[in-house]
Parts: sequence; structure tokens; C-alpha cells
Amino acid sequence: MKKFDGIIIMILVTFLLTGCLYPSEQRVENQVPYPDQLMSVQQAVNQYKADTGVLPIQNREMDTPVYQKYPVDFRQLVPRYLQNPPGNSFENGGVYQYVLVNVEEDEAEVKLIDLSVMREIQKLQMELNQYMRKNDLAPIDEMIDTGLFTLKFDKLKYKEAPTVRTPYFGNELPLLIDNSGQILIDYRMDINMALQQFDHSYSYGDDIRDVLVKNYPFVPVFSIPYTINEQGEPDYFMDLVYGRVEQTN
Repeated sequence: MKKFDGIIIMILVTFLLTGCLYPSEQRVENQVPYPDQLMSVQQAVNQYKADTGVLPIQNREMDTPVYQKYPVDFRQLVPRYLQNPPGNSFENGGVYQYVLVNVEEDEAEVKLIDLSVMREIQKLQMELNQYMRKNDLAPIDEMIDTGLFTLKFDKLKYKEAPTVRTPYFGNELPLLIDNSGQILIDYRMDINMALQQFDHSYSYGDDIRDVLVKNYPFVPVFSIPYTINEQGEPDYFMDLVYGRVEQTN
């Protein structure tokens, strides 16, 4: 019996050590955007809104980019509306942040931010900020639209221009910078593929990032508006950023 007890103790110790050595955000179950988890959070948000008349969101500054502006506040949902935050959520050691879109409409929709994408951009942003502190200016290459530029990444000691893999098609997307010094992801390739894959009725003046938001569980963080041109392809739409046109959709 003592020998059996010793084996049990060894198994428990091994299990605990494995858990300690295997960070929660690296576990497979915390990296998958399960549809049932999205659905359970959506149902909780809907019920909370029906009961309280408001949405369970964390406060953010007014100038926060739209897709990062309304993170779900699980503190308001647990335990009455959800037993726990989803296993793949940031709050539970996962790699996704749950956010709301279309909050001005009758039914706000639950979407995800891929935090691995955010971390890559934040790392690059820190390197760019350090360069600008030393040199006063960003290493701009050329202007491609109003207030939007490509960068000379060799000045940041990159042998090749860095890219970011986004969760839509697995494309490696290039990076840009705006007038404020913010690094942005150029989603044109993903948007173009989505426009070809899904039915739509977009016209010039529409912010066509919507084709990604409608058809995938993820939001395009660190993005700028794009509109559709006469060839049916995505174009930069910085005029919308600067308030020179009104959004039509």
C-alpha cells in the first residue's frame, strides 16, 4: 500500500511540475477560437444587456482605435452570466481578448483580438520609439497616402522588412506608419482575398474592413480604413481618418 501511495505522489508531482513549466497561454486549448466559447460569451453579453440596459465593457479613452475600444469586462459577467471567462481569453491565460463591435446597434457582436499580433506590433513599436527618441524623426521611406508611410526598416537594424501573420488567411502582411508614429498593419491582401471570397455590395466610401469583421471571429487591429476602388480592389482611405469624408455604410 505504501508503494502504491508513493506512485500516486510521484504522478501528482510530475503533473504539477508539467503545469508549472508549460505556461497557460501555450496550452493548445487556450489558443483555439472555439465557436462555442464565442457563442457563450455572446449569449452572456445579450442577457446582461437585457437585464441592465448597458453593455459589459471596460472603459477606454475616446481616441482608442475602434476595434480595441470595447473589450468585454468579464468581471461583470462572472459568475451570474458565465461560470468563468473562456479558457482562451486573456483573463484565463489564453491568447485572445474578447471585444465588442457594432456597439451602437441593437445587438453588439462579440469578436476576438489575436494578442500574438498585438505583441508583435508592440515590440516593433518600442524599437521604433527608441529610434525616434535618438534621431527625432522616424525612418520614413515614402508616402503612400495622406499621412501614411512605408518605413526604412534597415534603419531599425532589420535585414528584411518585418511582417505580421494575421489570423484570416495566414498571409504575412507588411507594416506601415502614420503621422502619429503608430505602426500599422497593411490589410489590403487579406481584404482583397475576402472580397473575392464573400458576396458584398460595397461601393466607394464604405470602410471595407467590415468584410473581415463580418465573416471572421477576429477584428483587424492596428489597421486603417480601406475603401473599394473602381477595379473592385481595396485602397487606402485615410480621408476617413482625417474627417474629409463621411462613412456611407
